[in-house]
Amino acid sequence: MTKKCIYCSSEIPDESVIDFCEKCGKNVWGEKMFNAIVENMNNAKENGDLCHSRVDKTGEFKQFS
Repeated sequence: MTKKCIYCSSEIPDESVIDFCEKCGKNVWGEKMFNAIVENMNNAKENGDLCHSRVDKTGEFKQFS
């Protein structure tokens, strides 16, 4: 399953900790805040504090670690 930016629907890497592309993230929050968000999300992922979950095409909840 390919992830898509929640703002522009462009493809983003599945391993990305954010659900938006860099361009949209910087447009929404500005470069400094965008970088802080990405850094904090990456740190949370490394610490195991980030829960990845998705709803599949059938509407069923799936949790990924």
